[in-house]
Amino acid sequence: MSVPNTAREIHLAARPQGFPTLDDFALAEVEVPTPGEGQVLVRNLVMSVDPYMRGRMNDRKSYVAPFQIGKPLDGGAVGEVVASEAEGFAVGDTVLHGLGWREYALVDAAHATKVDPTQAPLGAYLGVLGMPGMTAYAGLVDVAAFKEGDVVFVSGAAGAVGQVAGQIAKLKGARRVIGSAGTDAKVDYLVDELGFDAAFNYRNAPVRDQLAKAAPDGIDVYFDNVGGDHLEAALEAFNLYGRAALCGAISVYNDAEPKPGPNNLFLAVGKRLTLRGYLVADHEHLREQFVKEVGGWIASGELKYDETITEGGVEKAPEAFLGMLRGENLGKALVTF
Repeated sequence: MSVPNTAREIHLAARPQGFPTLDDFALAEVEVPTPGEGQVLVRNLVMSVDPYMRGRMNDRKSYVAPFQIGKPLDGGAVGEVVASEAEGFAVGDTVLHGLGWREYALVDAAHATKVDPTQAPLGAYLGVLGMPGMTAYAGLVDVAAFKEGDVVFVSGAAGAVGQVAGQIAKLKGARRVIGSAGTDAKVDYLVDELGFDAAFNYRNAPVRDQLAKAAPDGIDVYFDNVGGDHLEAALEAFNLYGRAALCGAISVYNDAEPKPGPNNLFLAVGKRLTLRGYLVADHEHLREQFVKEVGGWIASGELKYDETITEGGVEKAPEAFLGMLRGENLGKALVTF
């Protein structure tokens, strides 16, 4: 196919104050670049919107550099190579890379991974077989040191990471898996479709009360995607030597002012708890094991996943991102071009 001279991308127009709005984004038309030595030009086909991107919109020191005003955002994407100056990559190859939020991406070959569109849908490489799936696997297996017979609580359990974490726990022999979600429909999905033993809508009553009812014998592992009142509830419910994998805290990402931390953190002392934050990039040693085990469960139908797809191309990415922050997605939130 012919490559156009110009293409569209999404820039950060302003740093959000509290919850982002569409005015914080700008649609820009730019020249399509020509690849140099060791680079490929990729026509993006599907891109990811993820909670961590909200933190990168703030101008503060973190584990990854913030997005810059007037510059394109980035994130996971899968696309087709349309021009190549890199050994091992040919026109027509499908690749996974980190330059989403644009129609055409100039990618260093070292940061592109070939994927097989005949083995799995493209979105799966951004979700259950990609960063979110690996995050769930590493958090449960490595960080929380899951063991057979554990009682596991997963917050944000109907999201891209949570839906995988809960199912992995079940498949690896958890005694009981409990999930929280933001709608009654998502609660039904967790129990009826994904096989959670119990789930609750955190909007219906205090999380602490609902978790105590769902886990009368306490919990051993907490997979935290939410923070806030969910973390406080988990601290209350933990059995001795409980372990928490601190993956995210979406409940506070849009706060204009920091909230006080858990008011019952002292419980970690007497219960001898382990609360460990982590980044998925630190667990690459599990990659082969993850692909083999989770890929096998997907192939056998034992592990299910859902996606919320926004069609319409890059201009719809901001809407999809805001919807994901509001919890409107079931499973992985994606944008197709």
